[in-house]
Amino acid sequence: MRLLILGGTEFVGRAVTEAALARDWQVTVFHRGHHSPPPDTTELFGDRTNADGLAALAASGEDGWDLVVDTWSGAPSAVRDAARLLADRAGRYVYVSSRSVYAYPAPAGLPEDGPLVTGASPDAGAEVSYPLAKRGGELAALDAFGDRALLARAGLILGPWENIGRLPWWLRRIARGGPVMAPGTPDTPLQYIDARDLANWLLDAAERGLHGPYNLVSQPGHATMGELLDACTRATGSDAVLRWTAAEKILAAGVEPWTDLPVWLPPGELHDTLHRGDVSKAYAAGLHCRPVGETVTDTWHWLCELGGAAPQRPDRPEVGLDPGTEAKLLMQ
Repeated sequence: MRLLILGGTEFVGRAVTEAALARDWQVTVFHRGHHSPPPDTTELFGDRTNADGLAALAASGEDGWDLVVDTWSGAPSAVRDAARLLADRAGRYVYVSSRSVYAYPAPAGLPEDGPLVTGASPDAGAEVSYPLAKRGGELAALDAFGDRALLARAGLILGPWENIGRLPWWLRRIARGGPVMAPGTPDTPLQYIDARDLANWLLDAAERGLHGPYNLVSQPGHATMGELLDACTRATGSDAVLRWTAAEKILAAGVEPWTDLPVWLPPGELHDTLHRGDVSKAYAAGLHCRPVGETVTDTWHWLCELGGAAPQRPDRPEVGLDPGTEAKLLMQ
């Protein structure tokens, strides 16, 4: 298989590139040159935010690709331009989208045919919101590739190469040891996917010719908040003591779920939207999600290789609870 990955050097794109190389595929990485891709790839350089950003791709001597994987999360017009350029040069197009394309609030158990955000356009620029950008990207991929397009609606993504900071923050915090404020109750169910499981499913699905939308996260309750934090304690070898704190107390202190306390959401509409989606279609199509302990341990080992500091996407704010705020809550 000949794969063109648009991105391919960070997080999900990196996982896709690594998975394809492990299958002995021929991999071309189109990227801006900010980070190096894995060895044994062919590199093309360009910035999709520039008017001539696809010039290297258009002029490439490659005679085509069996598959394109696009992880773009910015302006839908960038997906539109790439998909149109590649429509006659590639067999299939996988667009890594998001479950954010569903109209909020998405009720628990919502499948792929649920109501979507309105107002999205494949011609939109960078001014649109994340849900509209992702839906616009879907429409752009469908417009150019039709039933050769696979829409991967991922949810919360964790694992090595994470450049958002959610699991790395918990690992670093627990590694420091001592009392740790653990949010809510340990049995709070989580729904997420390891970037490597996402990558492997995408490549398998593309080989099989699957198309259309798929919700791509683990089954609801694949892990709990308690299991995640316990795995962090084991992986780091920390002496941390988890102090489970009621959601009401956390919210009353002005602490923000998801951003101040990554991954966690209290019971309610947002938790149902992000942690209780229907994934039966993807599981029927072969999705496999590894145990939470494996994801946590591998992410910790990766962090240690980097010296403990994870990369941070410049377009995303840093996450994590202020130490002073945590200390005050632990004293109450």
